[in-house]
Parts: sequence; structure tokens; C-alpha cells
Amino acid sequence: MSETEVTTAPRPLLLPDGRPAARAWSLDPALLHLNHGSFGAVPLVAQERQNLLREEMDRSPVVWFPALPQRVANARVDIAAFLRVAPGDLALVPNASAGVSTVYAALDPRPGGEIVVTDHGYGAVTMGAERLARRWGGRVRTARVPLAADEEQAYEAVVAELSDATGLIVLDHITSATARRMPVDRVGAEAQRRGIPLLVDGAHAPGLIAAPLSGVTCDFWVGNLHKWPCAPRGTAALVARGPLRAGLHPLIDSWSAADPYPDRFDQQGTLDTTGYLATPTALGFIEHTWGWDTARRYMDDLAGYAEQVVGAAFAELTGVSSAVDVGMPVPGMRLVRLPAGLAATRVEADALRDRVAGELGVETAFTSFGGVGYLRLSAHVYNTAADYEYFAESCVPVLGEWAASARGHHSGS
Repeated sequence: MSETEVTTAPRPLLLPDGRPAARAWSLDPALLHLNHGSFGAVPLVAQERQNLLREEMDRSPVVWFPALPQRVANARVDIAAFLRVAPGDLALVPNASAGVSTVYAALDPRPGGEIVVTDHGYGAVTMGAERLARRWGGRVRTARVPLAADEEQAYEAVVAELSDATGLIVLDHITSATARRMPVDRVGAEAQRRGIPLLVDGAHAPGLIAAPLSGVTCDFWVGNLHKWPCAPRGTAALVARGPLRAGLHPLIDSWSAADPYPDRFDQQGTLDTTGYLATPTALGFIEHTWGWDTARRYMDDLAGYAEQVVGAAFAELTGVSSAVDVGMPVPGMRLVRLPAGLAATRVEADALRDRVAGELGVETAFTSFGGVGYLRLSAHVYNTAADYEYFAESCVPVLGEWAASARGHHSGS
């Protein structure tokens, strides 16, 4: 399909009483929210549940905290069912990065050991790998995976960096900057054959993939629940299988430190874990209102429509195709190439994000990969086709002007 041939807009999802889906969230009406993939959005019912839990905690903390581990364990059962994993494999952590840090802290020293990552990796996760490699007296090896690489090419790029010195592989399930999958199942099988631990950064996978760990062999997997599942922020899952999980401990030692995994993660001193307890409410709200399968289909259809509408607007403005060849695309997320002059680096992409929010009133995501800037589209059930049509009509021309100005400034410097 060409960028001027736009697919039919998906009909917006409604609440049972006929109101727009967005009315179930407390999103600022003065902003257009087109970046669910970064920080998510919490439905009102989950916010209200968390507020009630906080009130209960503050009314009687001496009763609350001793009883908290069992309540967290009960929430884990519901969350494990959503991810389709065994409750005994799942611990709750504040976010995916905290889960990754927990894994890094648990691994035995490997003098001279190497850690394999890819050039699509999340910056904070890669920085943690570099710090671990320094402690080992080793180094990080980076697999270069072209954006358009298919499954076989991506697999070969990662495996090419493995050697007898490899002590850990860190691989994204769904990449943040480039909105593509990585072949975690095939790499996992090869890692197991070679006896190399694999850590999968699945930050974006929960909610977008119905059973994210199905068919995936890995020692550790982390996934954010505040993104697509719409849980309160500060809620993520750490799934660990195999003998190495015995070494996993919370970053804070508490009275449950002597308990086995994952029970030792259920008690964390006086941390506010009401977000964990309210997560089943968020998951249940989407399931009972639309059903997760329906929600996923809608998000993917809407993201595809957004890609066509916004891409066509950029192409008409610049005369250059904005289509992006993503080798292993994912549901619910798309990339559109930005005009030259915008978001060529991560710092520039973040600055553009802030400028668009401040001057155009739109929350969206801009990313950079290989010196090229992209608009990363991510849709949720509260978004509608009209949101992206507005962006294409009102914001794309302004971005074109900013790009031209940036190119002019660069050529004149």
C-alpha cells in the first residue's frame, strides 16, 4: 500500500454506557495523548482502588505492613495468570530496569566475562551491562542489527558475537527506540545449548503479546505492567526459571530475605506497594470492558491507520517517503521516519518530545537510531483515529517547518 492510500479508520471503542473509552481515564483534556508506550495511563478504577489501599495503609500501618506480603502474593497469582506463567516463577519489582538491576546484582563474578547486547537496547539497561562488565573485568559486545533485519538476520547478528567468554546475553523482546521484535525464542534456544544465561528485556511485551513467554527459553525476563496493561506506575514483573533464580534477591533486604524466590520479593520494608495490589483491577477493567483480544486488535489496527495517515502527511509535505522497513514488526506500535533535521540523536529526540508537548499540546515519542529520527506511534484503547488525523493535519506541517529551520541552521553554521 502506498502512503497516499489510507486504510479505513477503525471505529473507536466505547464504554458499556456508550461514552468514549477515554472517559475511563483521567487524562488531561488539554493535551493529546499519543505516547502510551512510554509511561502508560492508569484507568480511573485502578486509581480509585490504589487510593483506597493507600488510605487503608495510612489508617493502620501496624496492621497493614505485617499482612502485606500475603496480599502481594495474592496479586502475583492474578498477574501471573495474565502473563500465562506460573506464580512461582514471578516476582514483582518497581519497573523493568529494577528487574534488570536485580539480575545484574545476582550473577556470580565471571573474571574477563563478556556481555552481549544489541544496538537497539534500552540505554539504561545497556549502561547497567557496561557497569557489570567493568566489575567482571570484561567488556560489552554489541551486535549490530539493521532495522530491516528479518528474524534470521537478527539471530545471526546476535549469535556472531557469542564466544566462550560470553557470560550473559541481554536481548530486547520488543525494542523501545525502534519498535521491533528480536528473535528471543531462537536466541534462547542457542543460549541454552551453549550454557549462556539469557536476560530478556520485555518492557513493552505485557499486554501487546498475549503470552509473551510462550516458546521462549530464558533464565530471566522482565516486563513493565504500567505500559500496555495500564497498571499503576512502579509495577513490573520479573520472571525467572532455572537454577540461577535462587540467587535473585530484592535490591532491599527485608525480613523475608531468607524466604525462597519469589516470596522474598513480597516484603520490602515500608515501600508503598499499593500499585502491585491495584494491578489486577487495571487488568480486569480492560478484560471485562472489551476483552484483551479485542483491545489488542484495536490497538494494532489503530497504530496501522496512524502510520498511514501520519506517513502520508509527511510524504506530501517533503516529497520523500516516510515509510520505515521494520524487519520484525510488533502490534500496537509503528515507526514513521521524520524529515531530515529532526531527532538525529537521543538528546535531540527528547528535546523534540518536550517541545511538541509544550508548544503543540501533544504527548508523543520521538526516537533516534543510526542517526535517523523517527516518530514512534503507540496506540491504546482510549485513542481514536481522529487523534492521529489531527496530528497529521495540525502538527506535521509545524514539524516540517522546524526540520527546515534546523537544516538551515546546520548548513549556516
